[in-house]
Amino acid sequence: MGRIVAIVGRPNVGKSTLFNRLTGTRSAIVDKQSGVTRDRNYGKCTWNGVDFSIIDTGGYVENSDDIFEEEINKQVKLAIEESDIILFMVDVVVGVHELDKAVANMLRRTNKKVILVVNKVDNAIILHEAGEFYSLGLGDYFTLSSISGSGTGELLDKIVADLPVESPGELPELPRFAIVGRPNTGKSTLVNVLLGEERNIVTPIAGTTRDSIYTRYNKFNHDFLLVDTAGLRKKSKISEDVEFYSVMRAIRTIENSDVCLLLIDATRGIESQDMNILTLILKNNKGLVILVNKWDLVEKDNHSTRNFEKAIKEKTAPFTDYPVLFISALNKQRIHKVLELAEQVNINRTKKVATSRLNEVMLEIIGQTPPPAVKAKHIKVKYVTQLPTYTPSFAFFCNLPQYIKEPYKRFIENKLRENFDFHGVPIKIFFRKK
Repeated sequence: MGRIVAIVGRPNVGKSTLFNRLTGTRSAIVDKQSGVTRDRNYGKCTWNGVDFSIIDTGGYVENSDDIFEEEINKQVKLAIEESDIILFMVDVVVGVHELDKAVANMLRRTNKKVILVVNKVDNAIILHEAGEFYSLGLGDYFTLSSISGSGTGELLDKIVADLPVESPGELPELPRFAIVGRPNTGKSTLVNVLLGEERNIVTPIAGTTRDSIYTRYNKFNHDFLLVDTAGLRKKSKISEDVEFYSVMRAIRTIENSDVCLLLIDATRGIESQDMNILTLILKNNKGLVILVNKWDLVEKDNHSTRNFEKAIKEKTAPFTDYPVLFISALNKQRIHKVLELAEQVNINRTKKVATSRLNEVMLEIIGQTPPPAVKAKHIKVKYVTQLPTYTPSFAFFCNLPQYIKEPYKRFIENKLRENFDFHGVPIKIFFRKK
């Protein structure tokens, strides 16, 4: 289930560098100039078999201290509200800064788990200087160098040990569908249209995670839970940064669902924020249906749907095997089809292919198009099996798995999709030593 770790702190203490190191990406821009993290970064981290989402709170644009303070306060409030663990990052070279004290004051009052992280500790001499951070009143700290990576292993051990254990709760074992998307794409309208006025059929069940609400939909031969984030509660406490807020909500919703219905505004096309949410869905191995809403507002010709769908799939390549449905939530256009597609994708997600059938089909295909030989060595695939995982994963056992390149994996994935219907579902392929 969704567990979120947020990195907070004043500008230029190394938050983005740590984020890049923990997620194994270079997606956060790192620069000596303060305030370069304009867009929030979010990614997945896995440590000792435990997965969690990590968020780098940045977004400081102006270069004046009072604006910084206001922005940081907003970010920290959001992080306190939304995350399970807060990494509060400070810089040993600068020492205790006034803004650090302000953040520490907010964090001391929270009941969330706070881990103080002292960055830029590159040698033993500087290590002693970290002691002054005890004055922040947050107890013991972890020292690390996010640039070299020293100390990050101990920090990750601590994070994993402190993550909350999700209780399974009293939810029925039903598929979970989530409607996600940027603000103002029509999510609430779609939820209301799907649930209709027959509220008596629909029973809200308080979710196991703090802020997801599961609504049971049980009519017209459908039975599933609609995952709705309670983010629809108005937050009077925070004049929130809507984009960042919607992203944190989306992460929770995505992680708590089986199939995500990604709503895109037809009048605006697919935007970078849509792509961010889509990437999260795929990283979390969830089923995917793309719904293009407000289609009634777009001027159309005979090729409109085809061109729009092509534009979307060009952006998501190489993964293009998912349904795209053009709807109008307001006019209830093609709404019944939404649920049919979601259920079909969920069936595909849980599909198990018999090992004998898998070997019969795939070994013949591999025989006709074997992996390219490397250094005159021929790669022989002997056996295929589906792994017992949440989404479809397949292991191909062969003599030289290290020589199999990405293009061949994609070829194998395409053949699996052609022969066994995995429409709407990301699949994983592993080549292993037999």
